[in-house]
Amino acid sequence: MEIKILRSTDNEAQSYNVELDNVTLLTVLNHIKTKIDPTLTYSHGCRSGVCGSCAVRVNGREQLMCEYKPSDGDCVEPIRNARVIRDLVVDSGMVEHFNRVASAWSEGSHEGKVREEDANRIETQSDCILCTSCYSACPVYAVNPDFIGPFALTRVWRYVNDVRENGSDTKIAAIQTNGIWDCTLCGECVPVCPQNIAPKQDITMLRMKSAMMGYQDPNAAMAFGGGLDFGSPMF
Repeated sequence: MEIKILRSTDNEAQSYNVELDNVTLLTVLNHIKTKIDPTLTYSHGCRSGVCGSCAVRVNGREQLMCEYKPSDGDCVEPIRNARVIRDLVVDSGMVEHFNRVASAWSEGSHEGKVREEDANRIETQSDCILCTSCYSACPVYAVNPDFIGPFALTRVWRYVNDVRENGSDTKIAAIQTNGIWDCTLCGECVPVCPQNIAPKQDITMLRMKSAMMGYQDPNAAMAFGGGLDFGSPMF
């Protein structure tokens, strides 16, 4: 089986031939590093699809190396929209940065009995492993590198939708700029999520929540030639 890996030294794909069948991509890369090319650099952690640190792109689609089983001719690249440190390793600082911009964490909660239906409402979003696959698949970064992004926004929805959380108003306010209205709702983030989270749906719900709180899409307002109340005359 031939595997091509994009190397950062010359930005060219290097081919490796391995005699392995029915194994994960991580197993293949471990074999290459220990038996063929010790200079190959990549990240991994739990080896169980939990930590998200082994996310890469295979044939143009985001995958977890510890779960994906490669085929002959596959081309492996680092995730997009992040600075490449070396080979398949990228700077993951954007996770902390965008989570901080969006206040995508608990800022205070109150105790109380949680009904099963309330717990179910945030169960899926709570499964996010911050692998940044959705971040890599998102086309918005090509035009707006400050876009808060699908993984941070889906985490915001998790906390806004939690009946125990306080201060959801501040979270909604934080995602109005470079946030929910900048998303194109293209859905590219949905099929690449290894946890079956649908950031597009979560962003849509955040838009609805924002509208209920009096926020409006500034791009739509400009399209009609007016301010936030769409009131300016059109000529």
